[in-house]
Amino acid sequence: MRGVWKPKRIWLVIVVALLAGAAGCRHREKSQVSPQQFPPNELAESISQSAPKTQQEAATNQTLPPGRIPETELPPGGVSADDLRYVTTHRPILSEVGYATWYTAPYKGRKAANGQVFDDTAMTAAHRTLPMGSLIVVTNIETGQRATMRVSDRGPFVEGRILDLTIASAKATGIYASGSARVRVDVYQTPKPIDTGGRWCVQIGAFHSESAAIRLKNQLARRYEGSNVIEFPGEKSYWVRIRPQGDDREIAESIASRLHPAEGKAFLTRLD
Repeated sequence: MRGVWKPKRIWLVIVVALLAGAAGCRHREKSQVSPQQFPPNELAESISQSAPKTQQEAATNQTLPPGRIPETELPPGGVSADDLRYVTTHRPILSEVGYATWYTAPYKGRKAANGQVFDDTAMTAAHRTLPMGSLIVVTNIETGQRATMRVSDRGPFVEGRILDLTIASAKATGIYASGSARVRVDVYQTPKPIDTGGRWCVQIGAFHSESAAIRLKNQLARRYEGSNVIEFPGEKSYWVRIRPQGDDREIAESIASRLHPAEGKAFLTRLD
């Protein structure tokens, strides 16, 4: 009987071993299957939600102290190759005509209103109300010379002028030698809406006397309670600035409309 059953037992062992081997192969195959695949947009969302934020992103998302205007970074030189391509493939969203001049920093290391150090060699300009970082093309109406640049500063605070150019921008548009020229400003891109929102103030001046600026500051601080009123030095002059609560545009416009000429020329100015 043992001789009869021995072959059967051997075959049984072989069958069991084969079955176990097959199961093992299937397990290895299963472990090598690729993880679940997401459509590109879902995968990107999954990564963005799980990935840790960089220090810059974290800093951007933090609440800024009251009155603080965040820095607006611009490409090296003011504009990038993408900016130059953009203006050749798009139409302007806004245009205005007026006089432009050029300016330079009164001292080395002076920061422009966007928070970066002012650079004479950068293709940038100062404008009173366009959102900081706006992409513009400036055309000299008399000569036809034109150049692409971005808004990095605030000004000019002179009646009848709409734009102040750096030395590089002035040379590119043929304004450097003449000092001023009538230009067309074509706006192609703005990081923020032009007509809604924004942070606004009223800038008043210029005063040749610091004491005159301080007197006006004290008067305006009493008249517009809740507003932040300061006096500060400019180039060979002094200015007074009123920032209404919340830097609200409508309030700033109302203040500007009620100021008397004797108190200095008022300029409605966007801060961001």
